[in-house]
Amino acid sequence: MISKAGKALNGHLDHRNPLVFDTHELGRRPGALQRLTRSVDAPGSPALGIDGVIGVPEGAPVELDLRLESVVEGVLVTGTARASAEGECVRCLEPLRQEVAADFQEMFSYPDADDRGRSSKAEPTDDAEDDEDRLFIEDGLFDLEPVLRDAVVLALPMQPVCRESCAGLCSECGIRLDENPGHHHDAVDIRWAALQGLADTVQDGEKDNMGGAEAGVDEKQEK
Repeated sequence: MISKAGKALNGHLDHRNPLVFDTHELGRRPGALQRLTRSVDAPGSPALGIDGVIGVPEGAPVELDLRLESVVEGVLVTGTARASAEGECVRCLEPLRQEVAADFQEMFSYPDADDRGRSSKAEPTDDAEDDEDRLFIEDGLFDLEPVLRDAVVLALPMQPVCRESCAGLCSECGIRLDENPGHHHDAVDIRWAALQGLADTVQDGEKDNMGGAEAGVDEKQEK
């Protein structure tokens, strides 16, 4: 997952990127609104989601519904992303598919926005830390990808299951329990198993002694 800080002061944005949006039509008059819908291909490297667990495959369609609102310090973007995520059930390890709807809201600041909201006693280091967490509009463009990545990760389950009632796998032999509902293994208490082993040893010893005694009786009878 790419952090927003890593994208806050990105290089020159490419308007051909489907996740880069143009705010020139919206303008900078506070209160101006613009609604957008766009279908984009899910970005990859890394995958859109939780790596190794569940995510939207690279190139899969992602439907975006956006609301852009112009405010004094920038553009407030509110929206929802819808897509199909793929992963593996953590219980039975079978492939699964899950529909995801990720809601988000993010402020994209103008580089020349005033600092009237900041404390006059704020230290320069405080300003630098704030800037690391901010996303900016560059030449009227903003990149939605870091926001989309964060929103999708939060909307996906950390431990996906194919269904809530999934019984998982047998811990001893690995067979799917849903396909074998009567499957079980006889449980043996290790304490009783140890006693059983001792009893078997005693019985074997008694048999040996009995065999020796019978041999002695036979020798006496021969004499």
